[in-house]
Amino acid sequence: MSAEQSGGRIVSWTGRLREWSLEKLPPEKLLPENQPSYVASWIYVFGMASIAALGYVIVSGFVLALNGPVWYHVSAFGHFINSTHLWSVELFFMFMVIHLWGKFWMASWRGGRALTWITGVLAFVVSIVTAFTGYLLQTNFDSEWIAFQAKDALNAVGIGAWFNVDDLGQILMWHIVLLPLGVGAVVVMHVLLVRAHGVVPPLEAAETDAQLRDIQLRDAAGTFETGEGDLS
Repeated sequence: MSAEQSGGRIVSWTGRLREWSLEKLPPEKLLPENQPSYVASWIYVFGMASIAALGYVIVSGFVLALNGPVWYHVSAFGHFINSTHLWSVELFFMFMVIHLWGKFWMASWRGGRALTWITGVLAFVVSIVTAFTGYLLQTNFDSEWIAFQAKDALNAVGIGAWFNVDDLGQILMWHIVLLPLGVGAVVVMHVLLVRAHGVVPPLEAAETDAQLRDIQLRDAAGTFETGEGDLS
């Protein structure tokens, strides 16, 4: 059904959603061609490094989930995948901690970026719970001992009835379905907010994102006036 209009105003929810999306996240922000010069600093690397490590965590975890929680105990290749899965998780947390600390000391919630900072912290918290359930899936003495200790703690706070860490099947579903969906949703939201508000500049930066966009527009207009390019 085509979008209905009333006096030039779109009234269908799909049309309003499209307008809202284009207003909040236009294509030039979603897929920018240029970034401010200060992005070349090493502190801006760890956000992307966290996403890269998370990507391998997801891929290796998918392989492990397809073959079951016992596969990596009896297969050399499975043991390798399980080991690299663990190493990528450790790299993910290391990169994320550096990323969060760097952004904290840069006061990255400036310029209307409070929700960006909140989603970053929330991604870290949800990732901790996800990693905890993954540790319980190792099905070795250490993980079983931790599971029994955690069971007492969860019972004490009243959530042991629906979050049973002794139930391997339940923990497997938490680890490979529910919690990864939560981490993925928060990370996607975080990245979209970064695109929407721009990369936070250092505290001592003289140029803002708006000024940088104005410079790019002036350069493009100058190129067009000299006949060297076409803005269309």
